[in-house]
Amino acid sequence: MKLLYKNIYEKLKKFYHLKILKRHYYRLGKCNKCGACCENIYVRHNGSVIKTKEEFEKIKKEDDYSFYQHIKIINQDDFGLIFECSKFDKEKRLCKDHKNRPSICRNYPSEEIFSFGAQLQDKCGYNFTPIQSFEEIFSKISKKPIKNFEQIN
Repeated sequence: MKLLYKNIYEKLKKFYHLKILKRHYYRLGKCNKCGACCENIYVRHNGSVIKTKEEFEKIKKEDDYSFYQHIKIINQDDFGLIFECSKFDKEKRLCKDHKNRPSICRNYPSEEIFSFGAQLQDKCGYNFTPIQSFEEIFSKISKKPIKNFEQIN
């Protein structure tokens, strides 16, 4: 009986994540308090990584979202600006204002970081596991007829 309930639970969990939350991965693990997510980070705004100091200053003026007020530029590479949070205590490796941290920090790491090829730091206690296996996805795709097959050839 326990196995039946566990199976039902897993199916409901999978449905909730895939269909309701529109996720493709389970976020597993817990924070190791390494601080890797608070330093040497790229920040996306409106779907793309912030590339220039001018763009960042404009965003800070237009967007009163406090997160932008608490990050500072520490470097730049071909991908974009690299930031660190000014509320991060480098000696203690903790947030100085953990209770009032913004949602971007509360929800870290989010599945969206993979949408532009980012990876979690090795030190990070979190990891992502696909909700559906390759076999499940392939099985669904292979059952669908190919539309306009003649046009493909």
